[in-house]
Amino acid sequence: MTDVLGISAFFHDSAACLVRDGRVIAAASEERFSRTKGDASFPAMAAAWCLRAGGTTAAALDAVAYYEKPILHLDRLLESWLYTAPRGWRAFLTGAPLWAGGKLNVDGAIRQGLGGYSGRVLWCEHHESHAASAFYPSPFDSAAVLTIDGVGEWPTASMGRGDGAALQLTHEQKYPDSLGLLYSAFTYHAGFRVNSGEYKLMGLAPYGTPRFSNTILSHLVDLRDDGSFRLHMAPFGFLDGLRMTNAAFDALFEGPPRMPESPITQREMDMAASVQVVTEQIVQRMAATAVREAGVRDLCLAGGVALNAVANGTLRRAGIVNRLWVQPAAGDAGGALGAALLAWHRYFGGDRAPTQQQDGMQGALLGPAYNADEISAALRAHGAVVQHLGREGVVDRTAEWLAAGRIVGWFDGRMEFGPRALGARSILADPRPADMQARLNAHIKLREGFRPFAPAVLAECADDWFVGATDSPYMLQVVPVRTDVPPLPAITHRDGSARVQTVTKERASGLHAVLQAFAARTDCPVLVNTSFNIRGEPVVLTPADAYACLMRTEIDALAIPPYFVVRADQLTLGDARWNTPLALD
Repeated sequence: MTDVLGISAFFHDSAACLVRDGRVIAAASEERFSRTKGDASFPAMAAAWCLRAGGTTAAALDAVAYYEKPILHLDRLLESWLYTAPRGWRAFLTGAPLWAGGKLNVDGAIRQGLGGYSGRVLWCEHHESHAASAFYPSPFDSAAVLTIDGVGEWPTASMGRGDGAALQLTHEQKYPDSLGLLYSAFTYHAGFRVNSGEYKLMGLAPYGTPRFSNTILSHLVDLRDDGSFRLHMAPFGFLDGLRMTNAAFDALFEGPPRMPESPITQREMDMAASVQVVTEQIVQRMAATAVREAGVRDLCLAGGVALNAVANGTLRRAGIVNRLWVQPAAGDAGGALGAALLAWHRYFGGDRAPTQQQDGMQGALLGPAYNADEISAALRAHGAVVQHLGREGVVDRTAEWLAAGRIVGWFDGRMEFGPRALGARSILADPRPADMQARLNAHIKLREGFRPFAPAVLAECADDWFVGATDSPYMLQVVPVRTDVPPLPAITHRDGSARVQTVTKERASGLHAVLQAFAARTDCPVLVNTSFNIRGEPVVLTPADAYACLMRTEIDALAIPPYFVVRADQLTLGDARWNTPLALD
């Protein structure tokens, strides 16, 4: 038995993952434990939980695998600072102390963070970690592999091929030519936070027209037929400063960056639409090159750009690939999983399990779970008034309340790994009422009104309600909503699309049961499924987190089998402790 602990840390979305003989045992992001969104610190709590879940200790590990090579990362920063001197001096003064203060000594941080670990530490390259996370858990024996993000050490995108236990990257694009950084520049200019607001920009795009797309392709991006490109760096600020854009970018796009939290104008909507169109074009060209060079038409995707579900949907519909599989934790958190798998196959020479009917991610339900006694104790500690209904009773009550237009927090089984709620830590609602999207945004999620919501649909009914959504278990593809079905305004975006999750009993048994019970009452096998959290906070981890979210919002009830908790019944409803300030994201 060989245990490898994968670690990603120190930049954003730190995480840990335990792999045993090539099988993923546990994986979790540090933010879920620390309650700090995007937590970049060493994932001490996530790692400790993974070890407990695997019934092992740090001392018993065969290796720890880190998801990138810090010395190469520093090499890129130093070269960039020197290349842009003296303009880059400010960035050097900000960044150099962080590296001198600990980012370079990752080996020491790992050993200390794991309580004095003295075993071997293996170093993986950033995009190899992404590629491993994409290919090894995929359902393909052989596949092309494409990774796209902001930047790792030097590469910003890579492609190659996986065969069985072998994985080789054959092509790469290097910094500063980065699709992820291009998208982040527009995220910044639209007034959203880099590394967390990109999904907002994607959601804003259907409200605009791509009138700036030619400007992007003429003044920012020199795009080639194979998907490679060069960025014209003059309008960007990330190479030599602390801002993503500068005055030259302002001149191209009709003004300076929007102030965060100020009103969103048509300009921001049009910028979002424009960079989204360009992104889709680049992804499709890269994908075409990847499958051509690999000689196989199944494709695996990872890296932060792979979370762009709109681009994934258009790629699938373009007919460039036969089958597409996207790692559900495609960002840096998934690098921990990829590093551990890469170490197992490359360093330990481990075999790959036969192709699974689905994939090796176990529905991405790889985090902590809580039994009935633990749930009861946590709710009692908060003085909660609860109803003990049993599992089937909770499912039926949840479906009944949803059919009546109420909103229910659903907490069931192992927490998801990755940014999407997939039926373990979800807020559920009826997608049919015209006002449901506004209610959820304003009174539950406490976020911007333009933000769309995703549907969960019984997999066996997906084709009846959505176009081309037969296999989308991880909510990573946007597809058209059918126009010949009853309208679903709460999940239908401005352009008639939706980011669909197809739900099977094997992957998400609890959510599947709720969908069946809801469909039996309404003839609608679709529910709104959004993450169980409010703006600025990570998705809930524990029963206590779930109860606090219930009390801080206007969620009508918490379904946490075998218990059902009605918000209106709670004796502490008006307590000041539920009025904590809202963190902005």
